Amino acid sequence: MENGGVKVIDFNQNREFIWGHERRFNAYAEYFKRKFGARVQKVAIDAGFTCPNRDGTVGTGGCTYCNNSAFNPSYCSPQKSVNQQIKEGIEFHQNRYRRAKHYLAYFQAFSNTHAPLETLKSIYEPSLQHPEIIGWVIGTRPDCIDEQKLEYFAKMAKKIYIIIEYGIESCENQTLKLVNRGHNFETAVKALELTKKYGLSTGAHFIFGLPYETPQQWLNWAKIISALPLTTIKLHQLQILKNTALCALYQQQKESFYRFELPDYVDFIVDFLEQLSPHIIIERLAGEVPPPYLAAPTWGLIRNDNILKLIENKLEQKDTWQGRLFFN
Repeated sequence: MENGGVKVIDFNQNREFIWGHERRFNAYAEYFKRKFGARVQKVAIDAGFTCPNRDGTVGTGGCTYCNNSAFNPSYCSPQKSVNQQIKEGIEFHQNRYRRAKHYLAYFQAFSNTHAPLETLKSIYEPSLQHPEIIGWVIGTRPDCIDEQKLEYFAKMAKKIYIIIEYGIESCENQTLKLVNRGHNFETAVKALELTKKYGLSTGAHFIFGLPYETPQQWLNWAKIISALPLTTIKLHQLQILKNTALCALYQQQKESFYRFELPDYVDFIVDFLEQLSPHIIIERLAGEVPPPYLAAPTWGLIRNDNILKLIENKLEQKDTWQGRLFFN
């Protein structure tokens, strides 16, 4: 049968891989190669948005773990126009990713639908003036979307590639309240279902390691996440950033946090992937921030690419793959 353009094979009867490549998970980079025939790179943009849990709409202070400076590339600045950030971002990536043929404007910092629709149009649409931009990746929150905005995105998606990425972070309402998200998990489910109703691609971001959660809870999330109308997911270990409210809590209550060592995290991700639907495209399996920002975990100077290699090697060693246990 077919699901989202991916051929589904009962792994219990046939151990062939189903994604058109030999990797042992449904890899994001390979998805874009199939879709566009070449490597596609995202260009991060800081368009000057804020969040409803920062500006008083639903709260103040923001998420307790958040420090956008830790992942904003050096060329990103709301003081620059969107087109200037795109120009500098493409120049940056051309030096690092020489095989990239196309680019997506990635509206990344904070909540990029937290404004009236006409304001959003005035921010997004100038990015299409650049001939190498073929679409938008819009990072936002589940409580910052509505039917009017989705109708607009659906109209634009007939011309360009669009995906709406939602920060969900946890499936546990108690955790979402603790980290000051300002919404619950049910809000996230409704946003995904509404986005799917308009035929749009959806992404979601989840963190493993927030306080009072356990590895068994996270493994249970595999079935919960698999049931959501998701195109892609980003997964990563909790990275406790300096000068955040979560860092202060960590210093006071380290026993409240499950702290992964690198080999444990690799094993956990392999176990998680085995139970995850093979239809979901994996964009990221680990996070990376510049060492000066990081309080914990301290895994040395290992890069994200190296963590990915460790995960892929473990999948190979175990002769396992994403979704191996999903159909059980």
